[in-house]
Amino acid sequence: MTMTYAAPLDALIAVTIRLGGYETARGMKSKDFFERYSAGEMSDDAETIEWANDYRHFLYLRDAVAELMQNVA
Repeated sequence: MTMTYAAPLDALIAVTIRLGGYETARGMKSKDFFERYSAGEMSDDAETIEWANDYRHFLYLRDAVAELMQNVA
């Protein structure tokens, strides 16, 4: 499913909420998960791949929002 957001901050909030769901379900912080995933220590099931993609998206959005905030000041 493709989601459209009005602003990068809205997208960042949405992906952060999704990451929280993965963390609760799997009992692991997304940063720790992604390190293990990147090292090939995690399975390649659909949910794991979605979590990894959501974390990559989070990192991109986090940096984009931070850059936007610097340009506003």
